[in-house]
Amino acid sequence: MANRTVKDAKSIHGTNPQYLVEKIIRSRIYDSKYWKEECFALTAELLVDKAMELRFVGGVYGGNIKPTPFLCLTLKMLQIQPEKDIVVEFIKNEEFKYVRALGAFYMRLTGSSLDCYKYLEPLYNDNRKLRRQSRAAAFEIVHMDEFIDELLREERVCDVILPRVQKRHVLEESNEIDAKVSALEDDLDEEIELEEENKHQVVEEKPKEKKERERKRERSRSRERHRSRSKERHKKEKERERDREKERDRERRERDKERKDRDKDRERKDKDRKRDRDRHH
Repeated sequence: MANRTVKDAKSIHGTNPQYLVEKIIRSRIYDSKYWKEECFALTAELLVDKAMELRFVGGVYGGNIKPTPFLCLTLKMLQIQPEKDIVVEFIKNEEFKYVRALGAFYMRLTGSSLDCYKYLEPLYNDNRKLRRQSRAAAFEIVHMDEFIDELLREERVCDVILPRVQKRHVLEESNEIDAKVSALEDDLDEEIELEEENKHQVVEEKPKEKKERERKRERSRSRERHRSRSKERHKKEKERERDREKERDRERRERDKERKDRDKDRERKDKDRKRDRDRHH
């Protein structure tokens, strides 16, 4: 049967690897067009090519629960159970981000707690954007580090219930894993060192150099004051010019209005005179 797990597959978390995906979703995948046309007779080598064609991540979508290609390939990996080295290569692949996301998702489903932290935590430094299809078939943007954080913290990702992993601090206390080192730690250390150096330089500064520095600062302040006063004058001039322009416009409008009123008045008088002449004749 094309949907059976390979004969020599090891059980994962005490069960058939394919059973990590719920039965209803598994059935939808088996019935899907992508599974029948693209996933038939796939080997670990050919699966890499299919993974490179992925353009988004996601679980199922639509009212009739259609599986995404990402979820179909995940189930295919659970079915053929590729070697761990191949999965690690998926995760280390920097050129194709969806290959990396697929490898990380499979590792989270099948790997031990140690492996999950060991191989997934370095991906926190990957900030590339991923397209994700929601249950409503709409696309949204997530970043790789967000996706990895969901894999390590959430109970369900891409509509698949994730196996439980041990808390990190428990593994640290039992010395099974090293303490987490933030990628920002080196930058913080450098900043602290620079601050310390600057403090020492200030303390060791000679009086002569200090006076020279004060003079330069004073000259700079005076130039700044002069510049600000000039700006202020220029600003006031512009405001005055603007007010004068407004006043001229207002006077022009008033003159135009008076002229129009006079013209209307004249026209009305002419009409009245003409009417009177016509009446007398």
